[in-house]
Amino acid sequence: MQTKHVTPHSFRHATAVHLVSAGVDITVIRSWLGHVSLDTTNHYAKANLETKRKALEQIAAPVSTGHLSSWKRDTSLLAWLDTL
Repeated sequence: MQTKHVTPHSFRHATAVHLVSAGVDITVIRSWLGHVSLDTTNHYAKANLETKRKALEQIAAPVSTGHLSSWKRDTSLLAWLDTL
């Protein structure tokens, strides 16, 4: 059986990812990790698929106004999009 090497950095990274998943503001995570720059924190706290799914669920479906947008009436544009 192979053992996994766990470091303090592993705990910091895992905690930051879990905090992001829980919806904690990135500036709070930055302070907790002791980072000066948000750029450094973003390296540790990349959004995982679950976080992305939750964000998409918060977006309301667009309300139909009853008329087609100009791009939807443009048959040449629609034909071109169909070729993609």
